[in-house]
Amino acid sequence: SAQNSAGIQTLLDAEREAQKIVQKDRTKRVKDARAEAQKEIEEYKAQKEEEFKAFEKEHSSGNKKMEDDAAKETEKQIADIKKIQKSKGGKVVEDLLKAVMEVKPEVPEKMRARGQV
Repeated sequence: SAQNSAGIQTLLDAEREAQKIVQKDRTKRVKDARAEAQKEIEEYKAQKEEEFKAFEKEHSSGNKKMEDDAAKETEKQIADIKKIQKSKGGKVVEDLLKAVMEVKPEVPEKMRARGQV
């Protein structure tokens, strides 16, 4: 009976030891699975980041071209305005001065019609 008790105790000890080994193995597999998942996540993130950069580069180049075209058009319009100013600027100033200096008072049409003058 003492031998049976010792044998049973040995079996129980062996079972506990086996449970510890199985638990360690499960823990290791969970850690490995987490590490693998994290690695996959980082690879996927890097891939999507590259795709985004390519998309951004492709679409921002169109904006750059539009900005350059708008800048060229603006420069052309400014040059046209300066050309007009050079050719007609003196005449405009002359006309303004003439209008200010040569005052011709006139009775407004509405007052003349009412006979207030």
